[in-house]
Amino acid sequence: MARGARVLPGFSLSLGVAVLYLSLVVLLPLSALFLKTAELGWGRFFAVITSGWVAAAVRFTLGASLAAALINVVVGLLIAWVLGRYTFPFARVLDAVIDLPFALPTAVAGIALSTLYAEGGLLGGALSSVGFRYPWPVWRGFAAGGWRESPIAWTVYDRISLAPLGVVIAMAFVGLPFVVRTVQPVIEDLSRDVEEAAATLGASRFQIFRAVVLPELAPALLTGFALALARGLGEYGSVIFISGNRPDTEIASQVIIKMIEVNETGTYADATAVAVLLLGASFALLLAINLLQRAAARGHAGRAAG
Repeated sequence: MARGARVLPGFSLSLGVAVLYLSLVVLLPLSALFLKTAELGWGRFFAVITSGWVAAAVRFTLGASLAAALINVVVGLLIAWVLGRYTFPFARVLDAVIDLPFALPTAVAGIALSTLYAEGGLLGGALSSVGFRYPWPVWRGFAAGGWRESPIAWTVYDRISLAPLGVVIAMAFVGLPFVVRTVQPVIEDLSRDVEEAAATLGASRFQIFRAVVLPELAPALLTGFALALARGLGEYGSVIFISGNRPDTEIASQVIIKMIEVNETGTYADATAVAVLLLGASFALLLAINLLQRAAARGHAGRAAG
């Protein structure tokens, strides 16, 4: 074989194919989205995204997806630790179940969750019979009482389905694999020598986890959190069934659908304005988390070098 010959195509052809694919799949759709939104003008754009209906849906979407991502970080870390550190019967079955939300259609997940947590469902009925209740924050602004009163009011719910907690559960269901699959390989590659050395020096289990294990897992945890958060922001299929068509549980994706299908509530360009707002929020959150991840990685590298 001649020197420098490659089995795969060269750099120029590979780069061209990659750029063409990314342009068709990512850049052109996003460009069309921004061009359609530009038809509104700045005045109409801000009027759409600051309207009470859109603002309430976006706030609820951000809050629910943030709560679901935080839950997934805690639960996902626990599951990844069990799968990565211990050997037990049916470990492979549990490992396969983690990937179920990837393969399961989101509509099927939504119907299953709404059936399970409905007032007459297996878990929903049991929780209702014991008087289960929980508070949920609702933004009311400063207009009513000025700065002297809290802009957040708390609403108490006695059900899961057709309520905010059901939306959080649905988002947590679809986002859990992102955390587990991001953290599990890091846990499997962790060396136990440092942990054993710390235990020999008298460190407690909590100290070992906080000072030895957690710094190693922090970048992966932030990545999993970002992926789960982004998935929650854009989730629709599993949420629509358990949230219902209610103003207090309406997510941003529902607003976009309604604007497109119901002429009285907006136009197609109005829907693209909401989509651009969600895209900007997702990009800002991912950028902030990536910066935190890099800072955590640099800090860990500095401690290791020192």
